[in-house]
Amino acid sequence: MASRYPKVKTVGPTIPLMYLDKSSEDKDYGLTLFKPETVACKEWLDTKSTGTVVYVSFGSMTCLSKEQMKEIAWGLANSQCFFLWVVRGPEEGKLPRNFVAEVGEKGLIVKWCPQLEVLAHEAVGCFLTHCGWNSTLEALTLGVPMVVMPQSSDQWTNAKLIADVWQSGMKLEA
Repeated sequence: MASRYPKVKTVGPTIPLMYLDKSSEDKDYGLTLFKPETVACKEWLDTKSTGTVVYVSFGSMTCLSKEQMKEIAWGLANSQCFFLWVVRGPEEGKLPRNFVAEVGEKGLIVKWCPQLEVLAHEAVGCFLTHCGWNSTLEALTLGVPMVVMPQSSDQWTNAKLIADVWQSGMKLEA
């Protein structure tokens, strides 16, 4: 191939082979980035049954309104599912008062988690996402159905593809 296509280079997100072929010899890939939340997320997910957790993440740049945070929070709390929600530091103040205490063990809220490892975990049955390209690619590759909530730029196109073309999820209506 290299002789036929000498100038071809990988551009954009790529997913490590261990997530594609589930080979056990690749498990120590070093993707955890040594963050303490990694252990907490994995231990919490390990206590949940297959497909019972909604993973919620809106990427590193999306800023939701206080009203959006409130609606998502109470929607998760009132659902019949466990949830793992990544809420970045600046967004924490938008969570409803006493929300973390009220949901207790039903939900785990973290500032960061290893998204690929979370999406690959058998407990995760759904991904509430902003439809950033990396998140979209990872969920599609790992076969995790999505509930999509685009916020800006290419996310609207990705949401349309996810819901209408690939039929890998559904779009939240505002």
